Amino acid sequence: MAHSRYETNLVAILFFTWGTVFLGRMSALYLAPYYAPEFHLSHGQVGTVASVLAITWAISTLVFGALSDRVGRKPVLLPAMFAFSILSWASGLVHSFPQLLLVRALMGAAGGPAWSTMTALIEESSPSDRRGRNIGLVVSAAALVGLAAAPVLTTQVAARWGWRLAFFVAGAPELLMSLLVWKFVKEPAAASGIHEKPSLSEYLSILRYRNIWLCCLGAAGFMSWLFAVSLFAPLYITEVVHESATTAGFLLGASGLGSFFLGFLLPSLSDRWGRKPLLLVMAAMSAVVPLAFLVPVLYLYPLVLALIVFAANSGQAIASVVLVLVPTESVPAQFRATSIGLSTLAGEVMGATAAPILAGTLAQRHGLAVTMWLAVAGSGLLFLVTLFLRETTPAAILAIKPSMGASLQEQPESED
Repeated sequence: MAHSRYETNLVAILFFTWGTVFLGRMSALYLAPYYAPEFHLSHGQVGTVASVLAITWAISTLVFGALSDRVGRKPVLLPAMFAFSILSWASGLVHSFPQLLLVRALMGAAGGPAWSTMTALIEESSPSDRRGRNIGLVVSAAALVGLAAAPVLTTQVAARWGWRLAFFVAGAPELLMSLLVWKFVKEPAAASGIHEKPSLSEYLSILRYRNIWLCCLGAAGFMSWLFAVSLFAPLYITEVVHESATTAGFLLGASGLGSFFLGFLLPSLSDRWGRKPLLLVMAAMSAVVPLAFLVPVLYLYPLVLALIVFAANSGQAIASVVLVLVPTESVPAQFRATSIGLSTLAGEVMGATAAPILAGTLAQRHGLAVTMWLAVAGSGLLFLVTLFLRETTPAAILAIKPSMGASLQEQPESED
């Protein structure tokens, strides 16, 4: 019972912790209409603010995730969280575009470790039959806090008291959650013996696992879909379909809310039915979102369109499976955070950075509709990659190979 209470409290703390981290990451995008005129920034420069954070986030996710595999989760997580909060405040103190770029780059370096260490921590603290549920709950906070609450909170504060105070408000919850993690979160037992300091060759050994390569490709497809929809769907709805910005906000809000609910439901189902079949379903579902935005007649029935994108946005569930669950279940236990960092690095570089640049370039030449087709292509890549994944869910493996016994629950499958 005590363990169950701790597990529940841990999930709750890390849910709000991850939500506040994503609030800090997304705040610069929502506040751009306020600080961009003051600094005379172009659309390209605003995009650079997001891109520089994505790059440093990607690198630090891998580097500090690997470090946490050597020294433990909390020694890496806590300093990163405190730094992230302080840097969010510092975003409100900048007075030029170069200063803003520097602060956001440092924020990415601090935020990346939070992702890989938090998800590894919750994975190691969860029984095998509840890993998907717990990871899904924590990761889904990004949709509820970062995609639903954050734009309302930051813009309302900025409209009343200025964008500088809005950055302070975005950073304050992270400081509070840092204190709660320090006080109540324990170093997981699975991580207590990881101080033997693996060599570089041992770190590189995770590249022998086919699932790791496939998860890197799947992450690139997923993040290409995510950022193509997030960045260009509002422009497509307002500039091509000629709907109002409020309609665009309503539709994207419905989509984000659906991502929150599916974000903990579908990974929970994967604990019983397997990661691979659920990921195939999620990849197909995600393609429905940009395809729905491309159908003109649906805009005559906005509630119907909102319901479709609400029911189809499986983005946060995909993140849980392809960035966390499958990588960590495919490699030896001492490289869990490293595997999360590697798949995230591939997704951030190819999906969060390169794909939006490609989408913007193609949109200039062929129109904004091409960005939605690029999002569909990202979902298609994820679906194709998933066909070749090896199942990692212990319950599903035992159902397929019962004679293999419990050893399959603890050891990743040999690759060659």
